[in-house]
Amino acid sequence: MPLLSQQILQTLEILPDEDQQQVLSFAEFLWAKRQQVKQQSKVDALKTTPLSFFEAAQASIGAGEGLGDVSTNPSYMQGYGQ
Repeated sequence: MPLLSQQILQTLEILPDEDQQQVLSFAEFLWAKRQQVKQQSKVDALKTTPLSFFEAAQASIGAGEGLGDVSTNPSYMQGYGQ
């Protein structure tokens, strides 16, 4: 028994040109659909990949204003440990 691809080619050879064109269009449609599914799978995989804390907080790092480095100002340490 011939391989499936050989059977397909043999059948295509006996079809009229316009039917061959329809088969080609359908095969291209199937290929494009498969590529789209692969691409969507990659996007879905990225969406489900958990982010690290750094990745999640990266947009907020440095956005706020604080006291600065309080360890260099002795007045912040008054009464500490008493």
